[in-house]
Amino acid sequence: MSTAANKDKRPPLPGHHMVLGETDKLRLDSGIEFGPFTLAYQTYGALNADKSNAILVCHALTGDQYVADDVHPITGKEGWWREIVGPGKIIDTDKYFVICSNVIGGCLGSTGPKDINPETGKPWGLDFPVITIADMVRAQTMLIDALGIDTLFAVIGGSMGGMQVLEWCKSYPERVFAAAPIATSFRHSAQNIAFHEVGRQAVMADPDWCGGNYLLEGKKPARGLAVARMTAHITYLSQPALHRKFGRKLQNRGAITYSFDHDFQVESYLRHQGKSFVDRFDANSYLYITRAMDYFDLSIEHDGRLADAFTGCKTRFCIISFSSDWCFTTAESRTLAHALNAASCNVSCVEIESDKGHDAFLLDEPDFHMVLAGFIEGAAESRGLK
Repeated sequence: MSTAANKDKRPPLPGHHMVLGETDKLRLDSGIEFGPFTLAYQTYGALNADKSNAILVCHALTGDQYVADDVHPITGKEGWWREIVGPGKIIDTDKYFVICSNVIGGCLGSTGPKDINPETGKPWGLDFPVITIADMVRAQTMLIDALGIDTLFAVIGGSMGGMQVLEWCKSYPERVFAAAPIATSFRHSAQNIAFHEVGRQAVMADPDWCGGNYLLEGKKPARGLAVARMTAHITYLSQPALHRKFGRKLQNRGAITYSFDHDFQVESYLRHQGKSFVDRFDANSYLYITRAMDYFDLSIEHDGRLADAFTGCKTRFCIISFSSDWCFTTAESRTLAHALNAASCNVSCVEIESDKGHDAFLLDEPDFHMVLAGFIEGAAESRGLK
């Protein structure tokens, strides 16, 4: 395994950092030839002799490569999918070699807008090229190539991670044996684009954003980024879940204060979500990654005929949605399933009854876990891994 230290001046985060695109650049959808660049990634388990047991886990918008670590180096919490990934778990690291990389444009070790532009010696800021989901996947393929893996046993991810799963299957179907796109869609809806635009405008309206050059100015658009996170977080929840958890309960007080303080528990919760997010995420990365999600549409290259995007694809699919997810609805999953059926793909589509909203795939949801475990076990048997 060829790894290299990060070439810029940032303190290294724990895990692997691979410099890619030194010779063959990464060609972005915008037409730019980009490189060299760094991808930060984590691995769990061991690659078997014929390299047939590799699973790529793709993270969501605010996720990162620390999918199954005991302690996240920034938050101090467990990895974001330890419920799923680990020894003896659904994605069993005693059986599978699990890879998870921070996407290009991210801020947890992979090259992104907060890093140094070698041509100027200053942080990229808004000079960083606009990226797409397809660009993220092309960068991942370069990592997988460098690891010497020809075919992935499975690619699995939720939300933006699910978009990456679908892009893998569209662009590199011969390299993916099984795919589980979870709580996602083949394109971003107008509603989701609208919420993202509100978040971006909140960041850009913060006077400390400084036109994207806040690092040069020694500032941080914390207020704008916190509001962006608060707005987005509402879309990840459901009304029943919010009511069950908070209702109209007051926060550490016996009566309303007739002020604009956080009287209600739900207000305090959202403010906490905003503050903790600012502590671990870069504002410009948020702009870039949300834009990548907005641009995602697998049907656009085929004049709206989604099935044509998967013509000849032999990958086994398990599409999973959640009944209370209004960010990526079951109707969108069914549209995807119908398109895959029309392309003669091997596909199952399951809706999980849950009142936990979009974030259900990150939470303790036994029915979801049972479906995902069954799909992986069945695919492993067909792959000859059992």
